[in-house]
Amino acid sequence: MQNERRLSVLRAIVEDYVKTEEPVGSKALVERHGLGVSPATVRNDMAALEEEGYITAPHTSAGRVPTDKGYRLFVDRLTTVKPMTAAEKRAIAGFLDGAVDLDDVVSRSTRLLSQLTRQVAVVQYPTLSRSTVRHVELVALAPTRLLLVLILSTGRVEQRLLEVAEEVSEETLASLRTKINTAVAGVVIAEAGDALRTIAEPTDAPQDTLATAVAEALIEAMNDHRSDERISIGGTSNLARFGDSFDTAVRPLLEALEEHVVLLKLMGEATAGGLVTVRIGAEGPYQELSQTSVVATGYGPGDEALATLGVVGPTRMDYPGSMAAVRAVARYLSRILDEA
Repeated sequence: MQNERRLSVLRAIVEDYVKTEEPVGSKALVERHGLGVSPATVRNDMAALEEEGYITAPHTSAGRVPTDKGYRLFVDRLTTVKPMTAAEKRAIAGFLDGAVDLDDVVSRSTRLLSQLTRQVAVVQYPTLSRSTVRHVELVALAPTRLLLVLILSTGRVEQRLLEVAEEVSEETLASLRTKINTAVAGVVIAEAGDALRTIAEPTDAPQDTLATAVAEALIEAMNDHRSDERISIGGTSNLARFGDSFDTAVRPLLEALEEHVVLLKLMGEATAGGLVTVRIGAEGPYQELSQTSVVATGYGPGDEALATLGVVGPTRMDYPGSMAAVRAVARYLSRILDEA
């Protein structure tokens, strides 16, 4: 019972500090949270929490603030990620469903996540090397001009124009379309390239010459973005809310936002199954960002995690709200990719 009460005190300190940005005293806790015990009992619990390293006194203040260890216990003892309200869900769905292509989806997701959490939002573009070929379409634009359309499981669409030496009949085009899709549909990019190279083996037959040209163009489209690790960042202005801790927390984070490789490592590996990960302070990979926390999860079609999205900010963040928003946006983004 005593441990549960102390956990309630810690939870109240975290919630108040995140909301007010001020160290929290025992009198304020009793007044705001109705803990059902006297201020003296709360002071005793706060003393025990401080001795165990969950809270600390900044400077000579009479109040206390959570430590990284306190935030970690607070997050670990969240029984569930709080659900988004029906209105929030409708707003998310309406905002993301209006996207016209992958770039628009990622951009909208970034803006939405930063608005929901008031943190810096980071959305990694789906990693091409993990994606599969959904469909290849061949369209005759003119007797000797073809449009090649490569559609991937990430929602990415690549197009190539191909000029051929001789007129291509619809029957030949349909046969080649079937041959290519049979070889590569549902296959990951690296293996799809190998399958296309088999199709591209040159012979003297006109149809095989066409197949070679089409296959080589598709291989080029696949290779164009193989090492592409683009990310979208939004909500940097939200860091202005943390003015008092600018030099120690915000300045290093602003510098990190310039280095996408650093951000990707900070976000961690994409996790499948809706698992939301929280890295608090020194738990992250960079000592200079030891006052930064990251809430992240993976997203992708079905149960496949092709990339990561999340929020980054000082350790004094609304963890329950951030976790809920990250999970919700990831789910909607995954659904959009699944339906693309």
